[in-house]
Amino acid sequence: MHEFALPDVGEGLTDAEILHWQVAEGDRVTVNQILVEIETAKASVELPSPFAGRVHAVLAAPGQSVDVGTPIVVIDTDPDAGPLPAAGVREGADGTAVGADNGTDGAAEPAGAKIGEVTADGRIATLVGYVSAGGPTARRARRTLPAAGEPAPSADQGGPAAARPAPLATPPVRRLAKDLGVDLRTVVPSGSDGVISRGDVESAVAGATLTVARPGATGDRERRVPIRGIRRATAEAMVASAFTAPHVTEFLTVDVTRLMELRDRLRRRPEFAAVKVTPLALVARAVCLAIRRTPAMNSTWDSSGEGHGDIVIKDYVHLGIAAATPRGLIVPVIRDADTLDVAGLAGAIIDLADTARAGQTSPAALAGGTFTITNVGVFGVDAGTPIIYPGQAGILAVGAIKDAPWVVDGQLAVRKVCTLAVSFDHRVVDGQEGSQFLADVGALLTDPGLALTF
Repeated sequence: MHEFALPDVGEGLTDAEILHWQVAEGDRVTVNQILVEIETAKASVELPSPFAGRVHAVLAAPGQSVDVGTPIVVIDTDPDAGPLPAAGVREGADGTAVGADNGTDGAAEPAGAKIGEVTADGRIATLVGYVSAGGPTARRARRTLPAAGEPAPSADQGGPAAARPAPLATPPVRRLAKDLGVDLRTVVPSGSDGVISRGDVESAVAGATLTVARPGATGDRERRVPIRGIRRATAEAMVASAFTAPHVTEFLTVDVTRLMELRDRLRRRPEFAAVKVTPLALVARAVCLAIRRTPAMNSTWDSSGEGHGDIVIKDYVHLGIAAATPRGLIVPVIRDADTLDVAGLAGAIIDLADTARAGQTSPAALAGGTFTITNVGVFGVDAGTPIIYPGQAGILAVGAIKDAPWVVDGQLAVRKVCTLAVSFDHRVVDGQEGSQFLADVGALLTDPGLALTF
């Protein structure tokens, strides 16, 4: 029997939430086969199996937060292990089949035992009863699922929620249920295979919507969302930044008509046929050029050095692009963005966005940023006061590009206009430097030809 403990998947993370298992107890697994998807404070990560064998026990339930180093699954690597006994049946010490209660191995639960703990009688505490750690003859019985149309076991039918069989659903359905606030354990699968479908989740939401709360019964119309994973990490980072770095925010509204004309011309060129050029890619290029003239915007405050600390100026630009995902805000990083041309930046931004939306951004891809861009314009917002990402000195918010009246050569005209907002750490960046940086970005977006002079 081999326990697989939750590993540190990078950046010194201390815990993670179990999103969903891709294997069940009794399944055969191979080395590097994906066992489970977890959500850390940085991103969702798939964990492969380090062993080949059979899943003997699952020790952590979907939705459970687990500390790094805690066993989450037990794998039997005995090549001679036979198949699991039939549902509702367990093997006795002599290998004969005996009855089981509620799909467990019939053992009484020792008081105070914790999940994953090996008890005095050699058993491992699991989500639903106990399994023997003493050899291949004492096998954990496979849990039974309710038949189609039967309600899932409730607390008074089969113990607490944590002791019920885990519901079966595909990863997209689990994500949908999480986004809609639906507990899959309360959803009755409509199919004979016991697998919860998208329609089952949507039906559960529709049924909940029809429920009429009593006047004054506000609890029936409230939902509580646990603060964990990416949401918790974002909250902690924003509070730490807001109350550590003295923020200064400046605004500049610019005419980006020429920029949009350049974008249209680039899209018609053959070298851009395989990549979509967006205004954000052009903004990213302008930011990299402006940082050359104001390197303080690409630095960090380090108080760990001698005396009062140091300002560390980076001679490379690892550009963070804030991305809204179903799990919350993340900031994946384009490494050495200052070495990329517009086509390279455009391709990197598209790849970054696709990976983030699919929930496949790795923790390593979220680390090491030196400056961040947040594109609030995609939501139709004109401007905001962005909070600096911890460890950086500045962040640029790009507002919506829209038609607006603008004075051109003394005449009123309709132009493409955009508002920029830059926040910077006033410990690191002086007002003159922050203003110069914002003015440079604005000038490059107003007249892209100025890039030849930077």
